[in-house]
Amino acid sequence: MEPEEVAAGQEPEMSKATGIDPATELPAPAKGGEAASATESARPEPAESAGAGESVSVADYEQLKAERDQLLDRLARLQAEFVNARKRAERERAEFRDYATAAVVEKFLPVLDNFELALKSDGTAHQLRSGVSLIVKQMEEILRQMQVTPVAAAGEAFDPRFHEALGSVEREDVPDQHVAEEVRRGYRLRDRLLRPALVRVAHNPKQVNE
Repeated sequence: MEPEEVAAGQEPEMSKATGIDPATELPAPAKGGEAASATESARPEPAESAGAGESVSVADYEQLKAERDQLLDRLARLQAEFVNARKRAERERAEFRDYATAAVVEKFLPVLDNFELALKSDGTAHQLRSGVSLIVKQMEEILRQMQVTPVAAAGEAFDPRFHEALGSVEREDVPDQHVAEEVRRGYRLRDRLLRPALVRVAHNPKQVNE
């Protein structure tokens, strides 16, 4: 069977189906490997991350982790020791205060006993007064043993560090601005003032006029 002839000016049926111009020259197929190399060259190369840190090995990571755990454990132990030391110091201070209070109370218990005996006594007013005077001397002796001494007041120059003025009285037999009368005795513990003495200060008009 002879092939059909194509009339002049008429395109072959295959050209119409493919849409390819028969006059167009197609490029030759690439040889093996050339297509693959062209594809690889077309792929963008991965960019190196700028400033990326160096990689750490597993051994170094485990060592750093162990050191961190040791530091955290040591910190926890130090915190626990600090808390325990603070509680121990507070407990010791409380025990010392209790011991000091007990020692003072123990010294004054005999004084309290003597006051109770004086209240139960049926003696005269003079006898009662004598008994209270002895109790006061007993208390003063206890204070002296504890290094508690009275503040000098009567006849002394008024000193606002140790004296608290309740007022002034006009007295010509006492120097001006001196203590004329002690209302309540003051006390010191060694060099520390426990309470000031309540006094009245003399106002001497003779010395003021001079």
